[in-house]
Amino acid sequence: MNCYDCALDGGGASAGIGICSRCNLAVCADHARVTPVLVHRSAGLGRATADRPGRRVVCGTCHAAEAAA
Repeated sequence: MNCYDCALDGGGASAGIGICSRCNLAVCADHARVTPVLVHRSAGLGRATADRPGRRVVCGTCHAAEAAA
């Protein structure tokens, strides 16, 4: 799958390394933004978050929209 943003920019067909978790478009390494996210799990009465954060891939457009909010 090729990067959607590279196709719009006319930069050719860059291979996608991931899928944006918000809009589900393919993104390459240049256009991807990897952000940490807390992992929540149902653990009854115990702790509900993991010790280390997980990763989430978003495109530049969705990352900018989240930062503006």
